[in-house]
Parts: sequence; C-alpha cells; structure tokens
Amino acid sequence: MHPSIELAKALIGRRSVTPDDGGCQQLLAERLVAAGFHVERLRFGAVDNLWARHGTGRPVLCFAGHTDVVPPGPLDQWASDPFVPTVRDGVLYGRGAADMKGAIAAFVTAAEAFVREHPRHPGSVALLITSDEEGVAVDGTVRVVETLKQRGETIDYCVVGEPTCAREVGDTLKNGRRGSLSGTLTVKGVQGHIAYPHLAKNPIHLAAPAIVELVRTVWDQGNEFFPPTSWQISNVHGGTGATNVIPGHVTFQFNFRFSTASTVESLQQRLQAVLDAHGLDYALVWEMPYNRPYLTPPGPLAEALKAAIREVAGIEPELSTSGGTSDGRFIADICPQVIELGLLNATIHKVNECVPLADLARLSDIYGHTLRRLLLA
Repeated sequence: MHPSIELAKALIGRRSVTPDDGGCQQLLAERLVAAGFHVERLRFGAVDNLWARHGTGRPVLCFAGHTDVVPPGPLDQWASDPFVPTVRDGVLYGRGAADMKGAIAAFVTAAEAFVREHPRHPGSVALLITSDEEGVAVDGTVRVVETLKQRGETIDYCVVGEPTCAREVGDTLKNGRRGSLSGTLTVKGVQGHIAYPHLAKNPIHLAAPAIVELVRTVWDQGNEFFPPTSWQISNVHGGTGATNVIPGHVTFQFNFRFSTASTVESLQQRLQAVLDAHGLDYALVWEMPYNRPYLTPPGPLAEALKAAIREVAGIEPELSTSGGTSDGRFIADICPQVIELGLLNATIHKVNECVPLADLARLSDIYGHTLRRLLLA
C-alpha cells in the first residue's frame, strides 16, 4: 500500500474543523523531523501553522496546504463517521479526504522519499501548512508569509495541493485565481406610508436605475488567462416587514470576481462614479481584507508539473484560473510561480467526501517527479 494512503487515513482520523488543527500538524512535524527537516511551529491567535524546510540553498520548492476542514454537515447522511477513515471498494471516505488531507499526505510522502534518496540534494524542499484556510484566513498562511518576508526568505516555486482536477488526477493545473472584492451598499430614502408616496422617498426605486447600470457595466474584457470581471449582488435587505410602509433604506451586498485586467482601486472608483451620477444618498462599506488576483504565466514550474503528469498519468493537463480563492494569493507575495494541483474536486465540502486510493498514489508520484525535475535537473 502506498505510504500516502496510510498518512491520509491518520490525518482524516483527527477532527480538525477549522480553525482547530486537531493534532494533524504534530503528526506531520514528528514525521518531518525524523526525515531531517527543520520544523517551525508558528501559532498566531488560535491558529496553528507549520513551516518545514530541508536544505538551505535555492531554488526553494514549497508544497502548501491546510489541515483544517469544513464541518461534516448532517452525520446521519454519511455512510460512515466522517472522522473515521473508511475504505470501501478502493475508495477512502472521510472529511478532508479530497480537500485537502489527501494532498498533504501525497506531498509529505513524496518529500520524505525525495530527501531519503537525495539527502544532499541541491536547493531546498519546504512545506507550508496552515489550519486557517477554510475559515477567515487571517492568522494562517498570510501570517506565515509575512513572517518569512520579514526574515528575507523567499520561495521560488510553490505547489498548492488544492483539489483542482475534474475527471482524473492531473487533468487541471490552476495557475492563478481571480481576485475577490466585496462591499455593502446602503441607499437611503425617507420612510412613509405607502398610500402617501409623495411624503416619502422609496430607496428601492431610487437605487434601481443605478443597479441596472452596474449590472450592465462591462468592467473589463478579461485576458488570455482570465474571464471578464463579474459584479454580482448576493443579498438585498429592505422594508419593515409591513406591506404598507415605504422603507427608509435598502441594503445591497455585492461581490466583484475580477481579473488582472482590473485593479481594486479602479473597480471601487468606477462603482462609486455610477452611484454619484445617479445622485443617490448612500453609504458604501468595502469588506476587508480583499483578495487580489494572482497569475503564474507558463514557465519552469508549469513545465515541470506538465512533464511529471505526462510521465505518471499519460495525460496532458490544462491550465485554468477558474474557481474561488485559495491561499495561493498570499504565497504569490513572496513566490513568483504558484500553481495548484491536487485531487478531484467532485466531492469536496460534500457529505461522503472521498478519494480513490489509486489517486493518492498517483498524486504523490507526480509530486515526486516534480521535485526531481526542479531540484535535480
């Protein structure tokens, strides 16, 4: 049995609902120390983080991931306890199997094998592991990156083990992610009796033309790697609950998912210009922190991963920037090449989350081939 399978089981068996690590990092630290890694435990607030490194030279190839998982949901809908790793018909079930304890197991065992075979390898192998990815993400990877930056440490290549694949392991590499910018807009009016509209100002009616314009606005055309920027309203709150009262205000919660063709500042300015042009009395609060997009153009890391996937899986992966945000957005601040590659995303965050055992072995082998290509070539 591939060693990544046993490690994945051990991690799944530790209840680590975000931001609780559940002892996962202690298990990993003990293994990595035994393998010759220098391990640092970095705790910020209630969040455990781990930074491990083998070697002192460059290039630095880092594997990044998170031990925290989302809550399991209704337990009666699981075929087995989500925190008791269970194998049925060659498939491993448990919360975090795909997102992303399985990938952590794959890259830890790949790193162990690499340093065992090449104890004096050129460059460095590093691991950055957090327990704050599925939550608010303020004391996890972002704080570790800040610490490394203050110390003058950089990363040359980073592989994030997020579940990226759609049909089979290796079919998709995420070489970037869109930015995310959220805000809350409150348009003010004058409350009054619905039978006397001339004595009131309906903020919903006042806001409607501006909302239509914002919906129809072409924020940018996207580019080679990103689709056009999207602006979407997620929630609308207005009214007193009574059917005969014009409300005094209406609130819209919205989000931009934006490409590298736009900036946070340009989107903020353009949205406010529309509101001002419509003469609205409004309050606008931007949610912090926002997430900037990041992009890794084709280069050494992408080529190494593609070659490893071809060699191990016999398929040609595609580059993609789809999906939500990931901790890659933080790591990109100190690393020029960040690419996500992990397991299938079909069951992530779902009841009966699972991963085929063969996929764990395949992913670990791909990680191992990537290590050899980037550090031994």
